[in-house]
Amino acid sequence: MKSFLLVFLGGGLGSGLRYIITITINQYSKVLPFGTFTVNMLGCLLIGMILGYAQKENTLSSNQTLLLVTGFCGGFTTFSAFANENLELIKNGEIFNLSLYTIGSVLIGILAVLTGYYLLSNR
Repeated sequence: MKSFLLVFLGGGLGSGLRYIITITINQYSKVLPFGTFTVNMLGCLLIGMILGYAQKENTLSSNQTLLLVTGFCGGFTTFSAFANENLELIKNGEIFNLSLYTIGSVLIGILAVLTGYYLLSNR
């Protein structure tokens, strides 16, 4: 039950922050959903940093990892919203924007995880 509550708390905080960031950024972008892109890339960087720090310092407990990685980062990142936005781009015939958004999200997301990990793991 404790694990569930940690994930629940972290996920709620992450989801709330995602909402605020997404609506703030998306109000300025009419072409691509940069709010979702931003939280996904920040979430990728953050999860890499948390895991890198955990490995370097060997200080995060399993409960802290549940709260921060599974809960907060899981609630903060929005792959389901990403997939839905891609569907909208397909339905609108915006294949170039679909390609740009999808490839950019995957490649930059992977690079962000690697960057965060290596920034804090000293590997």
